[in-house]
Amino acid sequence: MAAQKINEGLEHLAKAEKYLKTGFLKWKPDYDSAASEYGKAAVAFKNAKQFEQAKDACLREAVAHENNRALFHAAKAYEQAGMMLKEMQKLPEAVQLIEKASMMYLENGTPDTAAMALERAGKLIENVDPEKAVQLYQQTANVFENEERLRQAVELLGKASRLLVRGRRFDEAALSIQKEKTIYKEIENYPTCYKKTIAQVLVHLHRNDYVAAERCVRESYSIPGFNGSEDCAALEQLLEGYDQQDQDQVSEVCNSPLFKYMDNDEIFCLLIFTSSSTTQKGTTSHCISPKV
Repeated sequence: MAAQKINEGLEHLAKAEKYLKTGFLKWKPDYDSAASEYGKAAVAFKNAKQFEQAKDACLREAVAHENNRALFHAAKAYEQAGMMLKEMQKLPEAVQLIEKASMMYLENGTPDTAAMALERAGKLIENVDPEKAVQLYQQTANVFENEERLRQAVELLGKASRLLVRGRRFDEAALSIQKEKTIYKEIENYPTCYKKTIAQVLVHLHRNDYVAAERCVRESYSIPGFNGSEDCAALEQLLEGYDQQDQDQVSEVCNSPLFKYMDNDEIFCLLIFTSSSTTQKGTTSHCISPKV
């Protein structure tokens, strides 16, 4: 079966080359027909699990579409070439091609497709190169934000924030979470704003920046319903315990149901915060550091 598919792919390649040839009675290459044959060749090679040949066929298809000024189809072909590289475990190269495809989608006036491609690239590279994944998720968020699709934008920002926290890039994480909170406030999702405030405070305290953590809570009083919420009360208690170096009070807050049942990104902030140092008694517990 594999040999049959390979031969089928080679036949489609040969046909594509014929469509590109010019002569006395044919002045222009037939890029549309050639692209179609390259696409069929790519499918045949893919079915034979000959991913290198499938990738090359996709790239030739993309060039043919470009020459035919069919940007959307060219972008699709570049994206497919990227997916063949993914099958070959060449993830950085795969992401490069998918990024190229997303730029072409934007140029073609299809930002939604561009955003989906960038998000797909982020997922591919997340475990290999988290820094690149952050960049891709932030790019995707920008595309959605420009299209005023704020719910999709903030979801991608959340993915970037989580990776920044996991990479202990806390300065950038604090800014990313603040942007999330701003969007959640704009779309009037106030309860999520409260949770993002918790994440912010934990990140700032991990940075030993008590002043920033306190300011974060103070500025959140402007969010409807925050002042008087259990989130606000817990954060005020946490900051008081941190300020007074009261380990018991900090532990009480961090072990409360409110903190234990937070969403994944906030709970990860909590885990880092609570395991980052030892108490004066020498047992691993909640981080108590002098305020800055």
